[in-house]
Amino acid sequence: MTKLDRREFLLGSAAALAAGASVSAAPVSKFAQRHQGYGAAATLWDLQADPRLGEAISTYCTQVVPVLELKWPMLRPDPHTFAFERADAIYDFAEKNDLSMRGHALAWYHDIPDWTKQIKDSKGVERAYVDHINTVVSYYKDKLTSWDVVNEPIPDNPKGVTDRRDTFWTQHLGDRWIPLAFRTAAAADPYVKLAINEYDIESAKDSFIAKRAAYRNLIMSLLDQGVPLHAVGLQSHLHAELEIDTHGLAEFVTELRSWGLEVFVTELDVDDQKLTGTASERDAIVAKRVDDLLTAISTSGPVRSILTWGISDRYSWINGTFKRADKQPNRPLPLDGEFKPKPFMDVISKFTKDA
Repeated sequence: MTKLDRREFLLGSAAALAAGASVSAAPVSKFAQRHQGYGAAATLWDLQADPRLGEAISTYCTQVVPVLELKWPMLRPDPHTFAFERADAIYDFAEKNDLSMRGHALAWYHDIPDWTKQIKDSKGVERAYVDHINTVVSYYKDKLTSWDVVNEPIPDNPKGVTDRRDTFWTQHLGDRWIPLAFRTAAAADPYVKLAINEYDIESAKDSFIAKRAAYRNLIMSLLDQGVPLHAVGLQSHLHAELEIDTHGLAEFVTELRSWGLEVFVTELDVDDQKLTGTASERDAIVAKRVDDLLTAISTSGPVRSILTWGISDRYSWINGTFKRADKQPNRPLPLDGEFKPKPFMDVISKFTKDA
């Protein structure tokens, strides 16, 4: 289905619904209503080490996503083993607390176990790739709301809209590594929602604008090929010193929705390493960035799914990666290190109360 065909189909669907007909353009599962609201990422290690983390997630969230437990290295330690135990433990936590769970991530350039690189030929790589996606998605069939099928396919500084990240997968499978992942996942679970996921497209910096344009081009190309893509993930790892490109982002999201795609905020946090001022002053700027982001995204419709990459500053990857010059901890998430809510959480509540 081409972009034009898809758009005409959606317009026709809307007319049919208005006339009372039943038309379905996207998968609908028992999780359709639960796949909404606010959620957070967590690792099993942190959940097991600190009961406050699980309490915070169960108090504030309606969904959860594993940080590491569904990625290749932890899930697939060798060619013959699928180690689902740790991911299952997070799923059990979600079930116990009436949370839904989404999957992250089936195909990514970064976390590839060493054993895959020992495969000598491209056919062998393809067999391992397809087997992995099919096995994992089938294992969690009817359990998860959505999958990040392909993660971060666009380079940080694309030279043009057709530029794609060079990866282990592209070296063996070429450009078809992305459609292949989606088609394999869809065959394994026809009702789970399948998403593509990318970062650094939200601000007005030139590299962000170029990356957004390349992301748009890739999404349009996948739809033109009839790839079963249902949602677009905006990771939203924000930089507090950069303003949100509210106009450009709103136009981008509006166009995606016109193509029948859902838009998820998948990994929201705000790096404040370049901000000066007191903690409360920094918190106010962080909240403003989040408010601007969600306002832009909601211009063409409600923000139904917002996930932050963690919930408490105590367990944020940012504090281990982006050190502040003044040695103060970064404050990237809705709850502080003592699990007390910040203005960030007020913004989340504002945009998820209806969902």
